[in-house]
Amino acid sequence: MLPIQFIPMESTLQHVLAAATSQRRTFAIISHPDAGKTTLTEKLLLYSGLIRTAGMVRGRKGGKVTASDWMGMEQERGISITASAMQFPYKEAVINLLDTPGHQDFSEDTYRTLTAADSAIMVIDAAKGVEAQTRKLFAVCRMRNIPVLTLVNKMDLPGRQPLDLMTEVEQALDIQASAVNWPIGSGSDFVGIVNREDSRIQLFGRTAHGGATKVTVSELGLADLGASGRVSEETLMQVEHDLELLDIAGNQFSRERFLKGLVTPVFFASALTNFGIESFLDAFVDLAPAPGARPADLDGGGEISVDPIEAPFSAYVFKLQANMNPKHRDSTAFLRICSGRFERDMVVKHHRLNREIRLSRPHSMVAQERSTVEEAFPGDIIGIINPGIFAIGDTISTSGGFNFKTLPQFQPEIFARIRPTDVGKRKTFDKGMTQMAQEGTVQIMRSLNEGDQLVAAVGRLQFDVLQYRLRHEYRVETILDQLPYTCSAWLEGDPATFKAPSASMMVKDQRDRVVVLFGDTLMKSIGRDRNPEHILREMG
Repeated sequence: MLPIQFIPMESTLQHVLAAATSQRRTFAIISHPDAGKTTLTEKLLLYSGLIRTAGMVRGRKGGKVTASDWMGMEQERGISITASAMQFPYKEAVINLLDTPGHQDFSEDTYRTLTAADSAIMVIDAAKGVEAQTRKLFAVCRMRNIPVLTLVNKMDLPGRQPLDLMTEVEQALDIQASAVNWPIGSGSDFVGIVNREDSRIQLFGRTAHGGATKVTVSELGLADLGASGRVSEETLMQVEHDLELLDIAGNQFSRERFLKGLVTPVFFASALTNFGIESFLDAFVDLAPAPGARPADLDGGGEISVDPIEAPFSAYVFKLQANMNPKHRDSTAFLRICSGRFERDMVVKHHRLNREIRLSRPHSMVAQERSTVEEAFPGDIIGIINPGIFAIGDTISTSGGFNFKTLPQFQPEIFARIRPTDVGKRKTFDKGMTQMAQEGTVQIMRSLNEGDQLVAAVGRLQFDVLQYRLRHEYRVETILDQLPYTCSAWLEGDPATFKAPSASMMVKDQRDRVVVLFGDTLMKSIGRDRNPEHILREMG
């Protein structure tokens, strides 16, 4: 990869930039539904002092809702549907948290958000282990070379044996797992954790409000703990056996191997009661990487590496969201800053449009609360009001001449036709559909003869989001008819000579690329076998 050639900045400014960048930790939380991701998010905000009271995931009538959920549909269902971005200080670090959806019918929004993260926290339910959604999201992290920390949550509830969970992580995700701490008991007998590196024991006591108090007991060993009566002899023997087994046969941990994605450090905790969360966050700040160099394509061909400190300001758009606040009724472009220092109202080059633009009214958001951003640094996420000039994947900078790598597009798995119930609202319907497609809520596809239009998505929930937003943001009721296709692939080759199997259909996507829809994976295999001269690609 060619070194990037930029004019060096003033040494004082470079020192400030280097210091600010080294403080940043930009990460995403990934998990299966109900593993405790949103609860963990709330507790991280609580420890940072950003909020004073953590809202429950599913608030009671008239009660609190989670700080990271802004859409009415999220608050009604008690799940995260869109990806939120939040920044908060924690001790000497500045945390940029990308709160991705955990629902099984997640969208491409989740995939794209992961491209903006430098690391990820994988939350696993102690009772359920590695679930389907976790596997999908971990695969995306591996594809993007994102290092992953694992948090086994809900240790205060009945669950599986810790060693069994460790084994499942390794086998299901094909990665080595190394326990950083180890639980002392589980379920109602869960009393604390022991740090494997220094044998320090942390004991926990429940508070009247369901929280926890922490007592660090560094001068006592496990045997002394047993004598105190806090732990049964059976539990103590199990912990000692597990720790001995890990010392003999467990995987060694090193930060270098973690950053290369070869090993995931494993922590045990309970987000709901705060068991182990503070020590986990301390370890995360020490282990997780600061923003690093990002690859980009030169306009004239070839590649460069955009260094966060040496290169002047650059960023890319990884998410668009309209109508986050009904009072504003605007569209927000979320930018990941990759290099240099951002300043409010700075003028930058919009690479795709080949024009200069002013980045006015930059802001950060927690739920619907907006805060003006005066300056930002590599790793930070900022929102910019989008007057229709930004698209997902756009690169902006003060230098120009390159574009960050195109964000991956994943094959849709469900397809439908949608229409307004009131034909008189067709114009408003078309406007809403265009906006949803630009944001990536759904993909719009057309038949080869342009006579038919349909919508495509990765998960069924995307269709629910589409209809919900059309109803509440555009006042358009719709009818959606799902089509009998369950998978797809981009076609390379002449579509006229493609021998399509039964239960299949050829369409064009928004970039005029031919996509073949299949009734099931068997039909896709038949289509691939019948057409050896064509290529069916899984990712666009």
